[in-house]
Amino acid sequence: MGAASRTPHVHHRRRDSHFGDPVTSTTDRTRRPTALPPPDYDRLPALTAALAARAPAHDRDASFPTEGIALVHEAGLLTATVATRYGGAGAGLADTVRILRALGAGDPAVALVTAMTLFTHAAEARTPAWPVTAYADLLAASATRPALVNALRVEPELGSPVRGGLPATTARRDGDQWLLTGRKIYSTGAVGLSRMLVFARTEPGAGEPVRVGTFIVRAGSPGLTVEPTWDHVGLRASRSDDVVLDSVPVPAGDVIGLAEPGDTPGARPDPVTGAWNALGLTALYLGVAGAARDWLIGFLHERVPTALGAPLATLPRFQSAVGEIETALIGADTLVDALAARVDAGDPEAAERAGAAKVLGIRAAITAVDQALALVGNHGLTHANPLQRHHRDVLCGRVHTPQDDSVLTATGRAALARRSAPAASATSAVSTASAPPNSAVPKGN
Repeated sequence: MGAASRTPHVHHRRRDSHFGDPVTSTTDRTRRPTALPPPDYDRLPALTAALAARAPAHDRDASFPTEGIALVHEAGLLTATVATRYGGAGAGLADTVRILRALGAGDPAVALVTAMTLFTHAAEARTPAWPVTAYADLLAASATRPALVNALRVEPELGSPVRGGLPATTARRDGDQWLLTGRKIYSTGAVGLSRMLVFARTEPGAGEPVRVGTFIVRAGSPGLTVEPTWDHVGLRASRSDDVVLDSVPVPAGDVIGLAEPGDTPGARPDPVTGAWNALGLTALYLGVAGAARDWLIGFLHERVPTALGAPLATLPRFQSAVGEIETALIGADTLVDALAARVDAGDPEAAERAGAAKVLGIRAAITAVDQALALVGNHGLTHANPLQRHHRDVLCGRVHTPQDDSVLTATGRAALARRSAPAASATSAVSTASAPPNSAVPKGN
């Protein structure tokens, strides 16, 4: 949905997140790990069921799933990726994939908001970049309530910054603080965030170059407004609304990675960060597809046409169709799990292949739900059944970074480059063979 087509809404002044977040800061927190609830993976099946029970109402009303987020926090899953040195469990990508698949099967809106927070803590665990006190304050809040975090990067004119370009959102220095002004769109979970990580550029001063960085904006800051613009077909409860900043104050030190822009200012900093995003979100949407498959299986067992006198599940046609769905999902799940484990083990090749796995996994998830719909006809498109919601939700998997065109172009270029390398070596070998003895010919490239 482009900026020109967005319907105007009444502005709502942002006063606080759904969970509250008193601003406290003590030097002591910078020295001691914060006691965080340990992740309880055994609660995942029950959590999936609890989220699934509430998901239809949140989808219908496009309401933020506050209760679901609270359940994730109570299970210790919202902070699972916090490093052990900070008092967390230090969960890796393999555990994160497990979490997001289960949450995605219950309510993908809860899963997506959770994913953004898990990715933030995981990045800080790998490469500390937050100001020490700012991160300590976030962990202190996380110990007692859900403290959601998300990076707000997308803008009406800029689009996704991973494709390049400077943000229009500006940060102007005013004494011991920055004043941020701009608009961010598709800000997942905006109404429930404790911290907004706003990608912005500085205004050039006398002899000062333009710099870009991530500014830590707290919920309830003056000048911060969330506009309820989110009216999507899928993931309606994610409340990915617009965030408007009107001279929002940020302490001078609450900035991450402030530097002069490179060729692609908004590019993701490293392959591992990209792999977490690609594999984590693919697992989420495979969870949606798994929920669709489970509903289909239940329907086929319960549906007994009069003329048949037996459940549809007894017919070879339906058995084969379900087998095709199951086989595709098994393959996609196995690929994601295997690559996630390899990323945790430090395998750089696995991180490089995560984008391709996203393309394969999201396609498998969408195809599986499409096939389920085709099998059950009108029943699948009825609001009383969840299959139509799963179909709308799973389509959102395509829009996340990295997107198919970027992955396929990069993968194709890499494959073509591999073919040119042996050709160059062969040409060199021919030259070597035909050269006079003792001639100075390079031995390979």
